[in-house]
Amino acid sequence: MEDLEAGEIEYKSVGKFLVELKKEFGEGNEEAVKVAELRRLEQGGRIMKEFIQEFRRVARESGYEGRLLVEEFKREMNGVIRRKLMESGRPPTSIEQWYKCTTNLNRHWRESRRKEERMKGKKEQEGPAPR
Repeated sequence: MEDLEAGEIEYKSVGKFLVELKKEFGEGNEEAVKVAELRRLEQGGRIMKEFIQEFRRVARESGYEGRLLVEEFKREMNGVIRRKLMESGRPPTSIEQWYKCTTNLNRHWRESRRKEERMKGKKEQEGPAPR
């Protein structure tokens, strides 16, 4: 680093510079960065499969596993789905079970909402019920 500061070393690419930087200062912060990124995640309006894909990618390098990973996942997912699973009597225990159960429940929940919207639309088209 001293040679770089003195202008005695030039890097041909940013990638090579970053490799040297990591060698010099280590990679200790990568886990903390991934934990922070994991905590910023939210399912929002995305389907569960999309959310799980991003969650897995970020979680892979966060150092989180087991119960801690499950708790992070539950905190960041759609609240309606989380409540339904928690109230089911036998909620999932492993992260893989949570992925599977939430994907299925999310699909059924979205289908139910679409059906309700269609039924509501039909009733509005038919007008008020006769007296």
